[in-house]
Amino acid sequence: MQLLILGQGKTGSHVADVARERRHHFQTLCGADNANASTLTPDFLAPFNAVIDFTNPSAVVANVEACIRARKAIVVGTTGWYDHLPRLREQAQTTGSALLYSSNFSIGVNLFFEIVQTAAAAMNFDYSGQIFERHHAQKKDAPSGTAMVMQKIIREATNKELEIVSFREGDAVGMHELVFNSQADRVYLCHDSKSRRGFAEGAVRAAEWLVGKTGVFDFRNVWREL
Repeated sequence: MQLLILGQGKTGSHVADVARERRHHFQTLCGADNANASTLTPDFLAPFNAVIDFTNPSAVVANVEACIRARKAIVVGTTGWYDHLPRLREQAQTTGSALLYSSNFSIGVNLFFEIVQTAAAAMNFDYSGQIFERHHAQKKDAPSGTAMVMQKIIREATNKELEIVSFREGDAVGMHELVFNSQADRVYLCHDSKSRRGFAEGAVRAAEWLVGKTGVFDFRNVWREL
């Protein structure tokens, strides 16, 4: 495939490595080369099969809009933009575009989401709960998208809202913990990312899956199909 990778940060660099290993051709763009999505014209996007975005919350919406206008499949790993999702979903469905997004493209995290969904039953047995998430100091959004998905899973299962506690320090890739506490015991669930490789591999596989499809997809709902 021909891939366009938006973002040359830590995760974007891993995406390029994975694309190379999987024998795809690719081009990368950094923010300085694509201010307000100015480079993403239909003519520029025409040769690419899919776009993968790991930029930042201030850039991602314009990037998605440009890809929707060009009817170009886009995979979004950037978080912090979900307030715009209903509008972008409507635009993508109207134009017949393809958008796949996720708070986390790691297969391990998506397995963790399923464990969280099962564990939510604890809230019906006099357990209290909290979510803790820890990321590197440069991460711009808090709480993390992954923590918010955990919170949503538990809310939908139990109609109860758990507090999220966020830490931004050092170079932590991403750690998420769910803690249930009762008078009898304490239950800890934890996912700790050792590198960004898992995010990158999931995103490239998602792009492979998305090409030729139309609609808006959450990786959490389709990762098993990869």
